[in-house]
Amino acid sequence: MAELIGNLLVAQSGGPTAVINASVAGVITEAGKHENIEEIYGGLNGILGILNEELVDINDEKRSTIEGLKYTPGAALGTCRYKIDFKKKPEKAAQDMDRLFEVFAAHNIRYFFYAGGNDSQDTSHKIHEEAVKRGYDIRVIGVPKTIDNDLPFTDSCPGYGSVIKYNSATVMEIGIDAGSMATDSGSCYIIEVMGRSAGWIAAGTVLAKRGDAAKPPHIILLPEVAFDEAAFLAKVQETVAAYKYCVVVVGEGIKDKEGNEVGADKTRLDSFGHPVLAGVSEKLKDLVQERMGFKTRIVLLGYAQRAAGHFASATDARNAFACGEAAVRAAIEGRTGYMVKIVRQVTDDGVITWGTDLQLLSEVANVEHLIPREWINEAAFLPNEKFLEYAQPLIEGEIQVPMEAGLPKYAVLEKVAVEKKLPARA
Repeated sequence: MAELIGNLLVAQSGGPTAVINASVAGVITEAGKHENIEEIYGGLNGILGILNEELVDINDEKRSTIEGLKYTPGAALGTCRYKIDFKKKPEKAAQDMDRLFEVFAAHNIRYFFYAGGNDSQDTSHKIHEEAVKRGYDIRVIGVPKTIDNDLPFTDSCPGYGSVIKYNSATVMEIGIDAGSMATDSGSCYIIEVMGRSAGWIAAGTVLAKRGDAAKPPHIILLPEVAFDEAAFLAKVQETVAAYKYCVVVVGEGIKDKEGNEVGADKTRLDSFGHPVLAGVSEKLKDLVQERMGFKTRIVLLGYAQRAAGHFASATDARNAFACGEAAVRAAIEGRTGYMVKIVRQVTDDGVITWGTDLQLLSEVANVEHLIPREWINEAAFLPNEKFLEYAQPLIEGEIQVPMEAGLPKYAVLEKVAVEKKLPARA
């Protein structure tokens, strides 16, 4: 294997998580151990910032700041949802690739790491293929990230354990509050969580039940299971009759039997051309109130669920950091065109250990991993024991976040700009 000497560039993409910065910390920490890597740069706001030659010098950051990234939520380098789309915008995509490799060459970028979900892994794959085509010597490794937990091949995605830890605690607390409020006719509480195509986040809140059928959530609606209005209302009625209240957790992307997203606003499209999801919980609330007359309230966890660094999973953070380290080691060993994946190992006496391996980006890009049907109970309103066995280890352990004046003290990068060498992007 020929030794490759040059600079490293790391960037983040897509929705942030509570532990995405831990992966960046892993990349930076491991990179500092290898003489082949001369300078360590960060790309501001993902591919979009790199196209604009907006790079920052990580070597100018304090060691304590890099250490602090392990428990800091959000995307410390900034993120984007920019897609290099050769199918729909071939001319623009070709221009973007030309510009991207101009930036790489101008700054002698020989190691590129992109932390993100499905679209980010697709971008990494395209960059790898383009490098091979152009004969540009660079090693490209994707670092997994997404609270949606829908990347294939990896045991789990960094960010997922933390989001279901926070959401489960929140559902538990809402349930305690709701259960203490006596009403004559009963009440229904609908908690909406993220998850357009995959229901991993909603399913994860089943951990709040702790094996007690009376505890919330009583109903979990998943995008993988077609929404049956009559069955749903009957289950709400049954639950209120038994416990005086019902807590429902719904994934924002649930679909009806025809495959239509219940909460979609087809008059508005997002940056990827999908109809905007505009409030499935509101529609369920109206349905329950109109048909059953129960007092109904909704809770939107929104960005809070992916930004709750104060209650992140220690297991999740450690795995995120390990993915960053493994990405650099793989690249130094000469690997390129791969995504790091998390591997779970269980000993004969049930002890779980975690490791990493590699998966070809060509096998990961644009593939969604959904909840297996056999992990959902027969009635399709709750995940079963197989899911619980999978999810419970992912939320184990707490991170000790330093506090200042009663609030978390998170790390903030200085972001010292690297001098631009190219004309402004057209």
